[in-house]
Amino acid sequence: MRAVVIEAPNKLNITTIPDPTPGPDDVIVKVAAVGLCGTDVHMLAGEFGPTRYPVVPGHEFSGEIVEVGSQVTGMAAGDLVAADPAIYCGACYWCAKGRGNLCADWRTIGITQDGACAEYVKAPARNIHHLPTGLEPRHATLIEPLSTIVHGLDTVKPDFGDNFLIYGAGTMGLLYLQSAKRAGAATVEVVDLNEERLAVARKLGADSVATSADALPRASSGGWEVVVDCTGAVPAIEDGFGRVRRGGTFQQFGCAPDQELARFSPFRIYNDEIRIVGSMAILHSYGRALDLLAQGLIDSDTMITHGFPLDGYAEALETFGKGTGRKIQIIPGLAAGATA
Repeated sequence: MRAVVIEAPNKLNITTIPDPTPGPDDVIVKVAAVGLCGTDVHMLAGEFGPTRYPVVPGHEFSGEIVEVGSQVTGMAAGDLVAADPAIYCGACYWCAKGRGNLCADWRTIGITQDGACAEYVKAPARNIHHLPTGLEPRHATLIEPLSTIVHGLDTVKPDFGDNFLIYGAGTMGLLYLQSAKRAGAATVEVVDLNEERLAVARKLGADSVATSADALPRASSGGWEVVVDCTGAVPAIEDGFGRVRRGGTFQQFGCAPDQELARFSPFRIYNDEIRIVGSMAILHSYGRALDLLAQGLIDSDTMITHGFPLDGYAEALETFGKGTGRKIQIIPGLAAGATA
C-alpha cells in the first residue's frame, strides 16, 4: 500500500509499504480521511518526545473495516468506523488509577505505531467506534480532536457562567470555542494574530475577538476565570497566564516543543490561588465526543477546509504552516494532484 512515512526527524518519504495484517483482536480499516494535526508537525521536526521512528503519521481517522481478527465480534467488513488512537498498557500505576493517558507505556496509532496516512491502518477492535447513520466519514475525523477538548474541559472543571479566554483560532481553538459555549461559559473570547481566523471565530460564536487581549473588554476588569492556550507558543502562554483572574484557572492545552520553557510568577500562583492544569490527549472522552459531533455540536463544514492525496502530504504541511484554512485532511483515495 501507499503510505506517508516519517523516517526520522526532518526526513519524510511517500512510498509503498506492506499492507497491515490483523492480530486476533484487531481490525483493518480502509482509510477514508485523516486529519493533519500540530502534533504531526512536531513529530516531523523531532519535537515530540514519544514519537517512535520510522512511523506512518495520522491519528485522526475514519474509514471502512475491510478485515477483522479471528477473535473480533460485533464488527464486520463494510462497517463505517472511527478509532480512538490511544493504546494503554492497563497494568501500570497510572492505568490502575484510571489515568491511561499518562500510561508508562503510552502508545498511540500514528505516533508510536503506524497510523492512517496510508491506504489502510490497523487498530485494536476495542478502540473502534461505529459511526451513527448520517455522520459522514470525513466529518468523523473530527471526533479525535474534539475528544481532546472534552478531556480538556474535564480537567478545567469550569463553573457554569465562567468567562473564557482562548489563545489561538486554529482548529483546536475553534473546537474549544464551540465546546466551551455548549459547556455553559458565559462568554468566550478569542485572541489570534490571524485576522481571517478571527473572522471564523466570530462566525462560530465568539463573543469578542482581537489580535491582542489588551483590546478585549475584560482586560481592564479583572481578567478571565479560565484562560486556555491552544497555540503552544511561549509568548501566548506567558501573556495568557497574566490574564487569569484571581482564583482562576490557566490551561496549557496546546502542544509546545518539548524543550521550550516559559516564565511566570510563582508569587502570583500563591497569592492569587491560580490553578494551572495540563491536558494530555484523550481520557474517557472519545465516545462522548462522537455523540456530541453526531448531535451537531461542531460546525464540521466550516472546520474542514482542505483535502490532499497521500502524495500531497508535503503540500498539506505547507498549507498548515501558512495558517490558511482550518482542519486539513489527507484523503488516501484522492488521485495524485487532486484536492478536495
